[in-house]
Amino acid sequence: MTTQRTDTPAAWDERTQLTTFLDYARATAVAKCEGVSAEGAAKAPLPGSPLMTLCGLISHLRWVEYYWLEEVFLDGEEAGPLVHATEEDPDPEMRTAVEVPLPQLLAEYEEQSARFRELVAGHSLDAKARRPIRDGRHVDLRWILLHLVEETSRHNGHLDVVRELVDGRVGS
Repeated sequence: MTTQRTDTPAAWDERTQLTTFLDYARATAVAKCEGVSAEGAAKAPLPGSPLMTLCGLISHLRWVEYYWLEEVFLDGEEAGPLVHATEEDPDPEMRTAVEVPLPQLLAEYEEQSARFRELVAGHSLDAKARRPIRDGRHVDLRWILLHLVEETSRHNGHLDVVRELVDGRVGS
């Protein structure tokens, strides 16, 4: 199966452009994982980055979105592996992901993305996050979406490199 994606929005308003680019970045992450073996999905081929696996990166993307939209924007319940992050283990979502089959991680990511599409559709881009960021400011939904586009796109580059080193597949 080939993941369908487009970076061309159906309309030219700001919301449609932002959500189209986020969906494109999400779909690119999923596409970069298509057809990889279970062993390859859990392999960390970069010697200096032992947590950088396809499973770990998808888990990271999922939980980063959860953090920004559920916890920061809605001031919802803290959940998932990031709750256990410490200075000694800052990325538990990446470390523990190799114990979860990649198809499950992808399904959870896509299910959550669908929920967050509805959340975003129901709020103004100017709506302020209920929880402040580190410097005490309350970012707006627009900033969160831009941040998630940047975060997902940056990690798509990591997925590219890891996938090529795992089994030679390039592109997507």
